[in-house]
Amino acid sequence: MNLAISSYNLGVDAIIVQDLGLATYLLKNYPEIPIHASTQMTVHNLEGVKQLEKLGFSRVVLARELSVDEIKHIRENTSIELEVFIHGALCISYSGQCLMSSMIGGRSGNRGLCAQPCRLPYELYQDEKLLDKGYLLSSHDTLGIEYLPSLIKMGINSFKIEGRMKNPVYVGTVTRFYRKYIDFILNNLNLSDDELVKQIENKMNIKNNETNLTDKEELLQSFNRGGFSTGHFSSSENRNLIFKDKPNNMGLFLGSVSNFNENKGYVSLNLKNNLNIGDKISINNQTYTVSELIMNNQNFSSAQEGNSVKIGRMKGNIFLGNSIYKLEDEKLNKSIFPTFAQNKNFKKIPLKAKFTLKENLPASLEVSCGLGYYEGLNIKVLENIPQKAQNRPSTEEVIINQISKTGDTEFEFKKIETVIDSGLFISIAELNELRRKAIFELEKTVLEKHTHNLSLTKIESNNLKENFENTSPKISLLLNSIDLNFDYIKLKNVDKLYIPLKFFYNKNFDSIIKNITSSFNTYVYMPNILKNTKTLPNFSNFDIKGFVISNISEIDLVKNYNLELIGNYTLNVFNNFSNDELKALGINLATVSPELNKNEINNIINSSSIGAEIIVYGKLPLMTNNYCYLGKSNKCYKECDRKCTKSSNFYLKDRMNFKFKIVPDNLSCITTIYNSKITSIKYDNLSPSSVRIDILDENVQEIQNIIDTVKSGKRFEGNEYTNGQY
Repeated sequence: MNLAISSYNLGVDAIIVQDLGLATYLLKNYPEIPIHASTQMTVHNLEGVKQLEKLGFSRVVLARELSVDEIKHIRENTSIELEVFIHGALCISYSGQCLMSSMIGGRSGNRGLCAQPCRLPYELYQDEKLLDKGYLLSSHDTLGIEYLPSLIKMGINSFKIEGRMKNPVYVGTVTRFYRKYIDFILNNLNLSDDELVKQIENKMNIKNNETNLTDKEELLQSFNRGGFSTGHFSSSENRNLIFKDKPNNMGLFLGSVSNFNENKGYVSLNLKNNLNIGDKISINNQTYTVSELIMNNQNFSSAQEGNSVKIGRMKGNIFLGNSIYKLEDEKLNKSIFPTFAQNKNFKKIPLKAKFTLKENLPASLEVSCGLGYYEGLNIKVLENIPQKAQNRPSTEEVIINQISKTGDTEFEFKKIETVIDSGLFISIAELNELRRKAIFELEKTVLEKHTHNLSLTKIESNNLKENFENTSPKISLLLNSIDLNFDYIKLKNVDKLYIPLKFFYNKNFDSIIKNITSSFNTYVYMPNILKNTKTLPNFSNFDIKGFVISNISEIDLVKNYNLELIGNYTLNVFNNFSNDELKALGINLATVSPELNKNEINNIINSSSIGAEIIVYGKLPLMTNNYCYLGKSNKCYKECDRKCTKSSNFYLKDRMNFKFKIVPDNLSCITTIYNSKITSIKYDNLSPSSVRIDILDENVQEIQNIIDTVKSGKRFEGNEYTNGQY
């Protein structure tokens, strides 16, 4: 928290926050600081946005899985600022709902340390039948240019470009691209969206003189995974979301090896794109820098697409038919370098100035700027009273030339107006001092305007710990799946039973749910993704005691039932500041994040203002994806063969032969990927309010054995079990 406050004091404009506890602490104690909700908060519907708006957030970064129509619905019904991802790498899982890197590799994606297991190869099986293989979790990067006019016109406040770990050429190319077309749209708002898109597409296919590439080719050259897709922007299904052939940068396809003279080191091909000396290329997963380019037995510095060329000085495992890709374009690199290189070519801030030299008055320089942080600033500095000229009076040309010498500063004078009495003299040193003082005061003023001096307060929880009874913890049971043939009412020692919302929509489960609710304290387990918020099922036929809240958007959806609310771990409860806020929102028990270790869990339990529940058994959901691996689409469609309706066992198998069960849900085209191993934890030396058992495939007898083992304080041992981060 102190780091966030210190950053704001240094001049950052806002703090982007995932952690509900940190966000609400800052909102309550430092209302001056604008707080933006990170996409890691998984805000994917209007209710979530409005909840954060009520809490005081000034901006929400929406989930990347929303269509333009869904974004528009949110925009039309809230006044909070909205930010939308427009370009770049697309996580296959909803951000904030991925535990795969954390549980498998010990590196938490929710804490910015993702090891990207989604970019590894997998095989997809239905029972023992292989359905697909490749980089099945690796999505194309998003290119949202065709939706930019609609998003701008509906009033989206900010567009986000993914750039984590990318090189400067990528950053420069992509930002230059979107700046160009955002400005074009803003200057042509009178045109229809279709006409704007048509003109943008035409402009994108015009070769740029400096790079000899089109704008589209520059984007592809800077980084692409087998091209781009439109992500989730369309209201129709996207069957091009995944690129399973390669997980990293493809570059531009140059052609295939038509001949390789191993002795002379010549690779021959017919060019499908331009090629330059200095470009980096890839052949058979080997990288080379082009140092010799030959056409018709002559050396050239560049060659155009359509030409047959030889690339010289090539060695390695190169074979006929190998595809050749251009990974880096030397001309593109050179066009981008000046935008970030620390030299005289960096973009400068334009200034206007008025210089006054009047008899018997101090010489003055008044400087103003109309750009960015400096907009609206006016600085006036004074120097000595000028002398009568002895020989040569100061001229307008000399004065303007000297004041314009801003050197390596970030400023340049675009316009200098002068008011000069004749016969006066001011020295070069005095002109330099005027310019130096003006720039110093300009920088000082903007720093004072955009930095702050908030004092750090003592960090403490807002609420006192409740006096929970020091008894054996209650046992909660989550039925991720329900078998209509099982007699669940035979189960003993279950204090709370959680049933996922989806089963309440299916009339086939009415009878078994009625039996369960009449025998156990039963809670509706809300999904972490809920886009259809208009119609909840009718709960009146069931004796339910409350709801397990999996997303902040669900609190207001169910509050009118006046039933108990439990916070799920998907709210990413990492600390007691989050628990304090959940208590204020009406939640009296929260399941702590399975990413926490034993000491962190103990710290929460010992000082929590609400009850703490820990998951002690079960296969944890590692990913929640807006994608169906069976139908290969982000939405259902008519032609799909609906494998999801089959009573089959679907799973992904990784390189180590670990099997990850996948459960498709055709109600919302959500796929859940479960861990290959079962979490099993001994909770000795801890005093949680309750412990939770997550059931996926187990029968009633197995469930009872698990309950008995957990109640005795023991854990299961063996290769199929893990204690996760515990």
